[in-house]
Amino acid sequence: MAQSIAPAAVADAPAIAPISLKAVAPWALFVGMLMLVLLYFVGAEQGATALLSGEQVHEWVHDGRHLLGFPCH
Repeated sequence: MAQSIAPAAVADAPAIAPISLKAVAPWALFVGMLMLVLLYFVGAEQGATALLSGEQVHEWVHDGRHLLGFPCH
């Protein structure tokens, strides 16, 4: 019968410290707000709620609109 030999546990292995929610929350809020702004510019800018005049924003995000399923013309 074959026996498997597991490697011995290393007693001096460093422990990974857990990351607290207080440390992650500001970064999660920042990334969430950044994603909402990006979603606005890709999905709604140059439409009825345009903040910027001209067609520059539309041309920069045109392919992203089609990729994400937003109609633009």
